[in-house]
Amino acid sequence: MTFLSAPVRETLVSLCHEQETPFFVYDLDRLSQHLQLLTKQDIVKLWYAVKANPLSEIIKCLDQAGFDFDVASSGELEQVIAQGVDATRVLNTGPAKSKRQIQHFLKRGVTTFVAESINQVRWLQEAAVDHHVNLRVLLRVQLRWPEGEKNPLGGDTLTPFGLGVEEWQHLNLKDYSHLNFVGLHIFQWGNMLSTDKLASLWQAMVGPLQQLSHRLGMQLDVLDLGGGLGIPYTSDAEHLDWQVLLTALDNIKDAIGVKELWMELGRYAVGECGYYANPVVEQKTNYGVKQLIVSGGVNHLLRPAVTGQAFPCERLRQDDTSFAQFAIHGPLCTALDSLGSHSLPDNTDETDWLVFSQCGAYGFTESMPYFLCHELPAEYVIQQGKVQCVRQAESAQYYLR
Repeated sequence: MTFLSAPVRETLVSLCHEQETPFFVYDLDRLSQHLQLLTKQDIVKLWYAVKANPLSEIIKCLDQAGFDFDVASSGELEQVIAQGVDATRVLNTGPAKSKRQIQHFLKRGVTTFVAESINQVRWLQEAAVDHHVNLRVLLRVQLRWPEGEKNPLGGDTLTPFGLGVEEWQHLNLKDYSHLNFVGLHIFQWGNMLSTDKLASLWQAMVGPLQQLSHRLGMQLDVLDLGGGLGIPYTSDAEHLDWQVLLTALDNIKDAIGVKELWMELGRYAVGECGYYANPVVEQKTNYGVKQLIVSGGVNHLLRPAVTGQAFPCERLRQDDTSFAQFAIHGPLCTALDSLGSHSLPDNTDETDWLVFSQCGAYGFTESMPYFLCHELPAEYVIQQGKVQCVRQAESAQYYLR
């Protein structure tokens, strides 16, 4: 199975004739079509998780589609505002909200926050008093299942995200005159591919969250289910059914009587629109294993090393030769620099380019670009059938001092 459409393949072939180093391409025409499907409903309010891909043209595309923006740092906030997005359309998430960051967000006009701790609630109150504003606040809840059960909700695994139900029960909402506690936020899994499993997890969370809101005396106007919607990285992986998920969300909305459901989509919004083109340095065989050494590795695509799951890969040049299994390694002086094992044409050599798909999310900005001082990759977009370079490739001299 190929993840490449004919027009994208043609674009990549053309760009490879011009380039000597790896580069990314984002198909914004495909992205816009996908976003139109996601926003054609009134069941759930959609925010874009900027951490997935903060490229300016990606943000503009999400803005035009009607998404608001979930940001987790001052840098992400400034990038979103620079694209013309009003700060009132920003939701601040993330576990590390310092007093300084909170003050910065309020100065820039952000008024909606997810609080991850009682300290953050107190700091939000102090900043709101300083700035003479009222803030909308959601409390992030971390659920743990009994008996040490391992499951996508975390089981007995402790994470830095939010607090447990017992910890939040110590909060007295009446102590915070400038904070409007509008709801609860929960999100503890990633890249879920089973529609039924995801729907059942949402249902399982309803009871504990309702109980917490009652104990706090909170009117549960908003329930934020975060993200976690996955995309396939192999041809035989499951695909989520968006319409079935909407039905499940609608049922939850009715069952608990909330005014709004929110979700922050990252990978599911933009992941399938991105491609990474990578020139082959050489083919060799070592201890009976065929290997390909390529120009870019975890300095541009860290995800395979972190998750143990590679991005889909195929060779750009097409012919009728037989295929073989290759271990693909990047240029860095560490065994961690692996892009996975892939079935590719047996005659792949130093004249070829490989293309990794599904790279619209958690690609370059999740990676470690400065190790060994290799080039930073160029980034291109395809929009209305036209190709535009939005960031040129840069040598190490660009960032070395």
